[in-house]
Amino acid sequence: MNKTKIDWADRTWNPVTGCKFGCPYCYAKKHAQRFAGGGYGKRNAMFIDKYKDDAFLPPYVLDEPQLAKTKIGWYREAPYPFGFEPTLHRYRLKEPAQEKKPQNIFVCSMADLFGDWVPDEWIKKVLKVCEKAPQHRYLFLTKNPKKYKEIIEKWKYTMPDNFWFGSSVSNRKMPALWTNRFNTFLSIEPLQDSWECNSYDYPQFEPLRWVIIGAETGNRKEKIIPKREWIEKIVFQCHKISIPVFMKNNLQKIWGEPLIQEYPWGNK
Repeated sequence: MNKTKIDWADRTWNPVTGCKFGCPYCYAKKHAQRFAGGGYGKRNAMFIDKYKDDAFLPPYVLDEPQLAKTKIGWYREAPYPFGFEPTLHRYRLKEPAQEKKPQNIFVCSMADLFGDWVPDEWIKKVLKVCEKAPQHRYLFLTKNPKKYKEIIEKWKYTMPDNFWFGSSVSNRKMPALWTNRFNTFLSIEPLQDSWECNSYDYPQFEPLRWVIIGAETGNRKEKIIPKREWIEKIVFQCHKISIPVFMKNNLQKIWGEPLIQEYPWGNK
């Protein structure tokens, strides 16, 4: 696990990396491609032979870190040896249990663990590891919230109290999970338009237990800068029904100081 600069988490943990949604504003894809190497773009024949009978393959499974050769001939660990292709790093599954101090852990910050391309066995393995290290609070995010429903209804899975299941959206047309049956939250990042929370086609925030708001990072040409009034509408609606709001630091120039940075469990 790594310490993180993500405002609302203590650490990130990436037993699975890679995503196929193809969001144009994705910071994770740029980061993964920057540090790709080792097996990027191909599969080693010996590697395939070693895992040919493994239920976790395809797409990529690693039992140990991979090395990539640098331009000056040195070798370094390649955290994303296959770039942004979905990869299970089994050697990372032991990490939560090794950290005894309770942490807020963002699970798979470099992936969408619940994407349709992710094998169910990968998801089950990650959730099981989390269950065995209950000292932590685990925060999940997906753009595929229907997978949460499948886990609950098809798998008959009971969500532990220290699991927080979030939907990642950037506008009102994107799907989100609206329920108060367990801990759910909404991450509106990057915020790309005005949210009319009382409109016919979109629910109010009432079933949620937390809302995170953020802007797009980077210098993409088509980058949308949120307007303050967009943020105000969300904050008003949430506070009206006592839902904590967390503004990411990248809203500081738009909102000013102090930012609203509330947690549903009290202090970070």
